Amino acid sequence: MNDKQRYIMKNGKGFVAALDQSGGSTPKALLGYGVTEDKYDNDEEMFDLVHEMRTRIITSPGFNSKHILAAILFEQTMDRKVEGMFTADYLWEKKGVVPILKVDKGLADEKDGVQLMKPIPELRELLDRAVEKNIFGTKMRSVIKKANPESIKRIVQQQFEIGNQIMAKGLVPILEPEVDIHSEDKRESEEILKKEILEHLEALSEGKEVMLKLSLPSEPGFYTELIEHPKVMRVVALSGGYSREEAVRLLYNNPGLIASFSRALVEGLSVDQSDEEFNDMLSNSITEIFDASIA
Repeated sequence: MNDKQRYIMKNGKGFVAALDQSGGSTPKALLGYGVTEDKYDNDEEMFDLVHEMRTRIITSPGFNSKHILAAILFEQTMDRKVEGMFTADYLWEKKGVVPILKVDKGLADEKDGVQLMKPIPELRELLDRAVEKNIFGTKMRSVIKKANPESIKRIVQQQFEIGNQIMAKGLVPILEPEVDIHSEDKRESEEILKKEILEHLEALSEGKEVMLKLSLPSEPGFYTELIEHPKVMRVVALSGGYSREEAVRLLYNNPGLIASFSRALVEGLSVDQSDEEFNDMLSNSITEIFDASIA
């Protein structure tokens, strides 16, 4: 583990940029950027276009370590280059931003109110490649839609089981058991989720640390106990479908919680903008999210 990167992730002021849309979510991400499906004929062309979008974001002057602690990458982004350097190396060496890799393979079908992660059959090989590409940590997402205690227990158990495999490779996992913001019993789900996470944290070996990526809570300050836990490096919040304005407002109500926004970060960016327009829009978004993250 890179000690400087660990210090930044644990103590730095800023937020985490989520640039990890994968196969299923890439068309929607491109559409939001103004690239319609008639602009590409196959997955290869689609991923070329989304890498161009991500490159434009990463190389923008406002995307830097003054405001951004880390960036979460899709596997293909890790394997591609930005200005002649592998993306993780460009982020760290040119921008001072810690590189993190999304490792999950998407969500299983909903069952008993939750969506577990699909199996990750080649996780060991992927983690070895991540270490070779100078990745600091990983991220993996599952989703809670209903306050079913047994199902939420399975979600957290799966997250920590895979998290332990990731820690064994010297990487720091971001565990992301997202609670659907549209859930009718969101607050109850959050209560069950926090209880399960705390139990699993107590079972972690001494010296082990995880990060958590959680939905913005219904009750302000609800995750303070997790933020202050000695086995939690950082707790970050996903925007979860909220607009940037709403996500930022909610973030201000949760001191110690920092952003890890995806859609809310790139909201308003367009392929048709001039570089000046694009950079101004992104810089304004970054500043707005940063201010809420350090409040």
